[in-house]
Amino acid sequence: MTIAFTDGSILPWEDEQAKKIFWHSSAHLMAEAIEQLYPGARFGVGPAVETGFYYDVDFGGRQISESDLQAIENKMLELARTKEVFECTRVSKAEALDYFTRKGDKYKCELIADLEDGSITFYKNGSFTDLCRGPHIKHVDDIKAVKLTAIAGAYWKGDQNREQLTRIYGVSFPKKSMLEEYLKVIEEAKKRDHRKLGKEMGLFSFSSKVGMGLPLWLPRGAVMRYELEKFLRRKLDEYNYLPVVTPHIGGKQLYVTSGHYAKYGKDSFQPIHTPQEGEEYMLKPMNCPHHCEIYRTEPRSYKDLPLRLAEFGTVYRYEQSGELHGLTRVRSFTQDDAHMFVRPDQLKDEFKKVIDLILYVFKVFKFTDYTAQISLRDKINREKYIGSDENWERAEQAIIESAAEKGLPTVIEYGEAAFYGPKLDFMVKDAIGRKWQLGTIQVDYNLPERFDLEYTAEDGSKKRPVMIHRAPFGSIERFTAVLLEHTAGHLPVWLAPDQVKVLPVSEKYQEYAEKVCDSLKNADIRASVDARNETLGKRIREISLLRVPILVIVGEKEMNAGSVSVRREGVDQGSMSVEDFIRYIKATIAEELS
Repeated sequence: MTIAFTDGSILPWEDEQAKKIFWHSSAHLMAEAIEQLYPGARFGVGPAVETGFYYDVDFGGRQISESDLQAIENKMLELARTKEVFECTRVSKAEALDYFTRKGDKYKCELIADLEDGSITFYKNGSFTDLCRGPHIKHVDDIKAVKLTAIAGAYWKGDQNREQLTRIYGVSFPKKSMLEEYLKVIEEAKKRDHRKLGKEMGLFSFSSKVGMGLPLWLPRGAVMRYELEKFLRRKLDEYNYLPVVTPHIGGKQLYVTSGHYAKYGKDSFQPIHTPQEGEEYMLKPMNCPHHCEIYRTEPRSYKDLPLRLAEFGTVYRYEQSGELHGLTRVRSFTQDDAHMFVRPDQLKDEFKKVIDLILYVFKVFKFTDYTAQISLRDKINREKYIGSDENWERAEQAIIESAAEKGLPTVIEYGEAAFYGPKLDFMVKDAIGRKWQLGTIQVDYNLPERFDLEYTAEDGSKKRPVMIHRAPFGSIERFTAVLLEHTAGHLPVWLAPDQVKVLPVSEKYQEYAEKVCDSLKNADIRASVDARNETLGKRIREISLLRVPILVIVGEKEMNAGSVSVRREGVDQGSMSVEDFIRYIKATIAEELS
């Protein structure tokens, strides 16, 4: 189906831009409903988000809870049936300030103060007028189904020293059947929530005494984490990466030099002062400045490049408490980070090798539906980026050409580049259709300049290397969360913390179970015996929560035959000798990693 918009365009619903405009229009409709139900409410911002929309609202001291959302939904649908249209009006800055001053909406007045005269538009739907660039859907009655999904607190402009508003999230669709399908996905997502799975599987935890957003990896989770690192290290050896290790803190001046302090100082933990020496240190917010300093430890020749430095480096970012979410948004996380220092003539070939590495990772973990997002500078707002236009154009062209030569499905997003360079970000869809950003490659001409990095060229002159930043996982924490939700916790055998559980049907067969388990361990298979004084059925049900992929059941028949009865993901695989079972597991792992 298609949707008509106020700018005259008509787009299919499947178009991402169409959905964004539809959901942003729905935020306006929600604001109209709130204003009618709660006179005097004042409004912050109401953007579209990846799935749906939200609006930040000041209810004037009223306490709003989830029990109030149904009434707002009903009012939205009632207003949609009136067939209101969105009307656009261009106004002067003085007129805009006058309107919202008279209305008493200080948040809109504050937004208007930052706008240029001559660029301000109002959009009106029914009784509600909002400050907005547009466009919107042409007809409000295109909104046939609405669900308000959550309510949360949000500081105005993200500043914890400012007013706390009520953020109401919602989603809407042009057909009721689309909402029904969406709600099914939401229910499935709840079952797959990595926080729930992490608790059931005993992978990670959080402690208020340790601190918010600081994950504690439990023994089973630490095994999974170790296997992820080992998996990637094997590939790094193939690509001739060199391992490095850097401290968890660095001098403040390091991040001033790199430019990170100016850009992200407020989002980092504040400097640590040493009163004896009068120095300032920071918890490491990123690894790249440290790797630049490693490059500087000795003279480099053109023959030494490319130089590939890799580190599983733990970094620290100060995220506001309201934005923390399981492992996907934390204050401490470990990046599978690497930085390549290359000659300009090596840039594209090296970049394409990183693409190959990331695609291998996606293949192994069965992320088959992905798009490569080419993240470029904003076309207008250039002051937030460092470096010359010439270097930016070179970097952007290298990414565009490399992606095309590898035949990647791509989209271009302006304004999504890092402050030091453009990126290729991989957006993957999981098993239930949700999009996640996993894997990034960045081209950087600027940090080598800021750190005065050089190599001696073939003619003896000094040249500047180009730097490639890359992280196939992104971070171990976020990748773990996405993988758990993608697989519903059913990890491949090679990655499962417990690959095999051996269950004797009764105490009489525990000794044989231990013997089988020892044989598996000697073959480097992670196995353990569950001989608890519980029924076999209860033990199997409880082990299913741990998502152990393979169960081995042994009784009198197996003991006498020197065999095992095998179940994989609940499916009977029959009886095998212990030796054949070990070969079966090894073949399974080899196939998973191929």
